[in-house]
Amino acid sequence: MTAPRPLANAPTRDDLQVVTFGLGREVFAVPVVLVREILDYQMPSHVPGGPAHFLGLTDVRGQGVPTVDFRRRLGLPAVEPTLATRIIILDVPLPDRTLALGVVIDRVLAVSTLSGARIEPAPDIGTAWRGEFVDGVVREAEGFVVILDVARIFGSEDTVLLPAEV
Repeated sequence: MTAPRPLANAPTRDDLQVVTFGLGREVFAVPVVLVREILDYQMPSHVPGGPAHFLGLTDVRGQGVPTVDFRRRLGLPAVEPTLATRIIILDVPLPDRTLALGVVIDRVLAVSTLSGARIEPAPDIGTAWRGEFVDGVVREAEGFVVILDVARIFGSEDTVLLPAEV
């Protein structure tokens, strides 16, 4: 018996190398090509007047990099930093420029390659995350890995989490 051939017009995804990280029990991924470096947590220097998720500036080799609390940006409750807390320095592609941005996350999990065949489209129902901020999901034994579209998340002030049903 031969293996089924893929449909000629079926969209295919390339394998994707990602950095996976955790926020609480949720697991997220960003493409490794956007990650400049990963730093141990240090308290950013406060800059007044920003949105609630903006923490201030982090010194990265003499450059002040705007730093955000990713939990707050996603609409999750803030938590105190732990020994596992990290700042991922991302180069976020925006329409008019590339934004260097520090993103505070609970913990880094791994750098890995996700098979393009395993990446599913973002679900449009049954999830707390707005689909336009998700590039795809991958099923793992422990749950789902949510691949984020960081350009949309940080290029917009829209709420990333859907409002809770009352």
